[in-house]
Amino acid sequence: MTKKDKKIKKVMGEFKNKTLKSSSGNKVTDKNQAMAIAFSEAKKLKHGGKIKAAKCRNGIARRGKTRGIVT
Repeated sequence: MTKKDKKIKKVMGEFKNKTLKSSSGNKVTDKNQAMAIAFSEAKKLKHGGKIKAAKCRNGIARRGKTRGIVT
């Protein structure tokens, strides 16, 4: 298990225990927001494996591109 995997596991554990807070200090109640925080903190680490890109629900569009609208 890489350092990034451990960081993601730790943050998601905090979310499960309802102790995870956002940058504004509010408790995080949305699982997607918790995952975004976990991936963001894991990317800040210098060593470890790569993090897979997040996919939209339809499995085609990726974050920041088409957002599910395919032309």
